[in-house]
Amino acid sequence: MNSNQVLDIFKEITKVPRESGHEEKIVKWLNDFAQEHGLAHKTDEVGNVLITKEADPGFENVPTLVLQAHSDMVCEKNAGCSHDFEKDPIPYVIEDGWMVSHETTLGADDGIGIACALALMTCGDKTGKLEALVTVSEETGLDGAMALKPGFFTGKTLINLDNEDEGEICVGCAGGLDTTAKFNYRTQPVKKGYVPVKFAISGCQGGHSGDDINKGRASAVVLLSRFLYSILPLGYQLLEIDGGNKRNAIAREAHAVIALPECRISRFADALVGFKAAVEEEFGNVENDIQIYYTEENPAAYSVAIDTKTAKALVTSMVSCPHGVLAMSQEIAGFVETSTNLASVKMTEPGVIRLGSSQRSCNTAARRAAGQKVEANFVLAGAEVAHESEYPGWAPAPKSALRDACIASYRKLFNKAATVRAIHAGLECGLFTEVYPDMDMIAIGPTLRGVHAPGEKLELASLEKFTALLTDLVVNYR
Repeated sequence: MNSNQVLDIFKEITKVPRESGHEEKIVKWLNDFAQEHGLAHKTDEVGNVLITKEADPGFENVPTLVLQAHSDMVCEKNAGCSHDFEKDPIPYVIEDGWMVSHETTLGADDGIGIACALALMTCGDKTGKLEALVTVSEETGLDGAMALKPGFFTGKTLINLDNEDEGEICVGCAGGLDTTAKFNYRTQPVKKGYVPVKFAISGCQGGHSGDDINKGRASAVVLLSRFLYSILPLGYQLLEIDGGNKRNAIAREAHAVIALPECRISRFADALVGFKAAVEEEFGNVENDIQIYYTEENPAAYSVAIDTKTAKALVTSMVSCPHGVLAMSQEIAGFVETSTNLASVKMTEPGVIRLGSSQRSCNTAARRAAGQKVEANFVLAGAEVAHESEYPGWAPAPKSALRDACIASYRKLFNKAATVRAIHAGLECGLFTEVYPDMDMIAIGPTLRGVHAPGEKLELASLEKFTALLTDLVVNYR
């Protein structure tokens, strides 16, 4: 197998819609691919696909290897981008050694993992039995992995292809928990003489709420709440609020529409100037493209506001909600143990505002305590709070033949040591251990950057090295 074969398959995958929860087309594509190449395949009731390549002659006694990836992708795009994830191919380009989609997510997380598994099964290399396990809805709660039934696949040695740094062997990950706060509100008329003003934040880097949470990046939702809180003395009415999207992404954009007397707009503008300066001072070394601005809106477009009590409770609780790194590991230097991400605020239905957040930790008690903090914060503000989609972490195994083989292969190929570590992001491996407790697992992959945000990119040189590693590991595994 070589990187060109992998890239050719991935380019085909970029043409297939596969947003989390809507994987029907990629599931069909996977089964069609298997059929075309004479490979056995099956799909379970939730959409997980298993494609099997039987052992080549002479390799019948080699342990079965499971090559695992997920079929869904995070569908994020820049404001104003007309891309339709339900039908449009991903608009990628190849430049400066990277494959990148500037206006949308690329979907290399984890389309490149799928492509690697399929290329290895069809390239002609002699191997033992291979099982490509492609799960659904990983990005929204590891739903496919949670629904796996014993016996769906047979291998007891699994290579997860969802890591994002070439030269790194992942042997453990954080578990996760989603927490949602729901505010019910009444409407009241916009006061006579009040002018609607839209305040917006855009251009934040965003990023993965696990891998990037410790990088000091700005959250547009958090910034929005801070400014709205700071101008409460202006006595504004809150008409509209929206920000962020996916729970596993740091919010890049957010906006609110408020109404206030025309005579106070100058005070509002002065406050905004001060806020922009404060944001630049706080994030100037990390963010270089944050846009903060306001526009006066058409009064005829807004007739009702969120009731004053709920608006104040909402803004105040957003400001006080924990966000970011909560604890560092005491065992692994530089490793984030526990974090929380205030991901989104949405007015998705009349009379309701929902705030989405996610908590991560390799420590179950710490993860649940983080969720409890978020819950208590919003309960005090009068919201209804629910927890969902909890999944376990993956603890590093004391002994692993697969890990040792991968370490040796990397040293042989590149004459240097691979990095072995656990990650703060969530992987499906923790769930596999609950159904298949004796599974030997690692997670590896090529270098990706900016996942879960527009501008996501794949480093092509790293893909070449990674395909060499994966081929050597699989072909020679005994």
